[in-house]
Amino acid sequence: MNSNPKTHNAKTPFVFVNMAMTADGKIATANRAVHAFGSQRDRAHLYELRATADAVMCGARTVEISQSILGNGGEKFRKSRLKHGLAEYPVRVIVSGTGSIDRAAKIFKKRFSPIILLTTERAPAKTLAQLRQLTDHVKICGKTEINFPSALRWLRNEFGVKRLLCEGGGELNDALFRADLIGEINLTICPSIFGGRRAPTIADGMGLEQLAGAKNFKIQSIRAVKGELFTVFIKHK
Repeated sequence: MNSNPKTHNAKTPFVFVNMAMTADGKIATANRAVHAFGSQRDRAHLYELRATADAVMCGARTVEISQSILGNGGEKFRKSRLKHGLAEYPVRVIVSGTGSIDRAAKIFKKRFSPIILLTTERAPAKTLAQLRQLTDHVKICGKTEINFPSALRWLRNEFGVKRLLCEGGGELNDALFRADLIGEINLTICPSIFGGRRAPTIADGMGLEQLAGAKNFKIQSIRAVKGELFTVFIKHK
């Protein structure tokens, strides 16, 4: 893990991504019916990383499909968070440019830490009013697209978020890559093949049109554990 302030803008949190993908680069099946395919070790790895983050961020679709509550993983990881000098539970950040998320999502039923929604002016007023009843804060961060540098500075200033873990999905990751905000990628490569041209990857969305715009990382570590590869890439200076 690398949180050297020289690798990111000191006014924004250090952003690191955690994803599991198949050997052919997919994070879910083409119909998104299968999205959790990593081992128990990979699941523990997720909570180990959460235990180092002030906040965890996911796109709205990812929160819905995974039924995640973005919690701390239980007592073992709660203690780990306290050892890192963090709150018992991470701040939970949901991203939706239109405010579109199932109001019955499991995350809204668990109020153990702040829930923040980042959205834009595209979200209808009625939707925003409903979401303000379900969350602790709704932050409008742009007219049609979320201004992530501004949103992340706000998270740091208002909620003290210095380390932000992003758990996808691919469109959210892509936006953060394009904004040059990601300092580290934790990628578990699983020995499965999903195939499918429409199956999501770790970075979907708009993407880049020219090689010159590629975001370059370097390998920090690779570990093989019972058939899975646990890799860490850090931003190339």
